[in-house]
Amino acid sequence: MSREQRSRIDGILRQPRPEGSEGPEGSGRPRTVEEIRAGFRGLMARMIVPHSRIRTADTTLGGRPALRVEPVTGPDAGAQDGPGVGTILYFHGGGWVFGSPETALSLTGNLVARTGLGAYSPDYRLAPEHPFPAAIEDTLSAYRDLLDRGEEPSAIVFAGDSAGGGLAVTTCLAARDAGLPLPAAVLAFSPGVDATRSGESMRTKEGVDPVFTRAALEHTGAMYLAGADPRQPLLSPALHADLTGFPPMLVQVGANEMLLDDSVRLAARARAAGVDVILDVTADVPHVFQAFAGVLDEADEALDRAALFLRQRIRAGNAARASVAQARPADRP
Repeated sequence: MSREQRSRIDGILRQPRPEGSEGPEGSGRPRTVEEIRAGFRGLMARMIVPHSRIRTADTTLGGRPALRVEPVTGPDAGAQDGPGVGTILYFHGGGWVFGSPETALSLTGNLVARTGLGAYSPDYRLAPEHPFPAAIEDTLSAYRDLLDRGEEPSAIVFAGDSAGGGLAVTTCLAARDAGLPLPAAVLAFSPGVDATRSGESMRTKEGVDPVFTRAALEHTGAMYLAGADPRQPLLSPALHADLTGFPPMLVQVGANEMLLDDSVRLAARARAAGVDVILDVTADVPHVFQAFAGVLDEADEALDRAALFLRQRIRAGNAARASVAQARPADRP
């Protein structure tokens, strides 16, 4: 691990910025939605995308625009045997208010390049124009569309960062409650899974966290809630969801985050429900630190661990389907 790299990233995120220039946080008056969105686009445009190893195309999924991301070359060393056929359904971050499949491309692209899997990233509706539960309706529709196209649920994995990490969890909840088969795995980077903002880290990490303030989280959170009670499973799954029957989960989070306890309590709740879950905490790094792949060693290492997890789950699904297929001829008359 590189202390120098971590310090440099922390310094970049703490630099004074003109109002609305590079992120949702800040001081002074609350930023307008337009300023927040433009600032986040500016910040994420600085991230490194592995363009030479992926190709992208605009498409639709579940009645919404989406970005298709496919690998150009084989997966990284260590994955030579490949995961087989599979799809990452990736949900971008942005507090349910800002962000897009394009702003998350450093994350989606790196997962695609490292796993050899293709991905879809739906452009779900955003608050305040479309508050809760619009985003979940759109992500669930995207999953339904994949199933309707004939993709096996055991060949699909949900993944996302921040609000999108929360959507990876709540879309799985919504799919289960709708009677749909569940995906092979859930991967969540720094998920937002407690709309009550009651985690102890909301207090202990304020000031340590270079990305968020409580005021910023409450500003965008209120846009998404639009008066809804946050004490419900689809808004605060870390506190109120029954995760029984969930597929294996990997939750990655930075130790410097105000949202650290979102991940800690989600993992504990999953464990209590009998779910295979890995809580992966990296020291001295910020919210969704994986986006700094190429400039932060911890980001590349975390993405390698995430890619290994996804490949393992897809391989397990492929093996199970192959076993069933081999058994079928003996059952025929």
